Formats: sequence, structure tokens, C-alpha cells
Amino acid sequence: MKRFSPEDLIACYRRGVFPMAESRDDDGFFIVDPEFRCVLPLDRFHVPRRLARTLRQGRFSFTVDRNFAIVIDACAAPSRDRADTWINPDIRTLYLDLHRRGIAHSVEARVDGALAGGLYGVALGGAFFGESMFSLSRDASKAALVHLAARLRVGGFKLLDAQFITPHLEQFGAQTLPRRIFHALLGVAIEAPADFRKLAEETSGADLVALFRGMIGD
Repeated sequence: MKRFSPEDLIACYRRGVFPMAESRDDDGFFIVDPEFRCVLPLDRFHVPRRLARTLRQGRFSFTVDRNFAIVIDACAAPSRDRADTWINPDIRTLYLDLHRRGIAHSVEARVDGALAGGLYGVALGGAFFGESMFSLSRDASKAALVHLAARLRVGGFKLLDAQFITPHLEQFGAQTLPRRIFHALLGVAIEAPADFRKLAEETSGADLVALFRGMIGD
């Protein structure tokens, strides 16, 4: 049987599907094409008021692609909120390969220079597919998500896929779309030109909030 390759994974994203494993210790994985897909509209991304206040205080700084392997391992690790995850060694290997190709990216939130939280995902054209996030400090993963959304807005991205709706994502304005609508939006976004590097890595929390002026609220 032909081994599932990074090229196969890229083709999956282009079709609007993605891999998951039953657990982090499982062998192999399966391909998911949800009936309903969660997206975070970049033109209506909502920053909760308390988080905006925290970002303005300058508690967090941010880096991009500085610790990709550490981020994916932290996302795969059990935590207080999740006893198991879907990121197994096969999936880890594939995303590390995409990262080496400049397709998979991580955003790291730091406190006093130390990694406090982050997320990773895949960028193709003007579409970004968020995969997973983790937090070692209060609000760290949320801060990383705001940085990501700002980076995508500045870079001209058209679509931020979040896969499945959660209460954590709803506070940022996440919504669900039927599969056919998502695939139609993806078809346009993936052909759009975009620049993941356009936003300066050293952009402060206060500057991030300013980019979402008019989108702050409870």
C-alpha cells in the first residue's frame, strides 16, 4: 500500500478534508470531511473585552515558527482539559515535513520570553487551516489566536478554518457553515494571493487590539 505522503496531505487540504487519529497513541489516522465546518470570519473576528485589556497591558510577546516542533508536541500532550488528543506520531511527522516546506506554521505566545502557549496550522494560498492550540498560562492560547487572526488579516487571507465549533472559539465570533458552503469559500480562498509574513513578528498586543478596533466586546 502506498504510504500517505505530505503531498497527499496538501491535496486533502485543497479538497477541504483533514486527518485525525483516534488517540495520540493510535496507529494511523483517518480523513475527516465534517458535515458542518467551523470558521472564524476574519472581517468579523471578535476580541473579548477582558482579553483586549490583557493584550494592551503587554503581558504577551509573540514569535512565529520559532518552536514549531515544541508547539505540536504541546498540542499533542494530555492536559487538565483533555485527557487525550488526536495528534499521533504519524500526524506529527507529516506536519513537521510541511513546516520544513514553509507550509505549516506556528504562532507562539510568550511571557518574559518563555513559551506560554501557541497554535499551529497550514497555510495554502489565502486559506489558513487551524489545527490545534495549547496553553501553559492563562489566556496564552487566546492571545496566540488573536495574533494569528491579525496576521491573516494583514496578509490578505480570506479564510480561517477552525474545523469544529467549541465554546472557546465562539467567543471570537466563530460560526459553522454547511460543507458545500465551506468548500465553495475554500475554492476561492485557496487561489487568492496572501502573505503570512507581512505582519511584523514583534507587533505588540496593543497594536493587535488596534487592528481589531470596532470588534472588541464582551
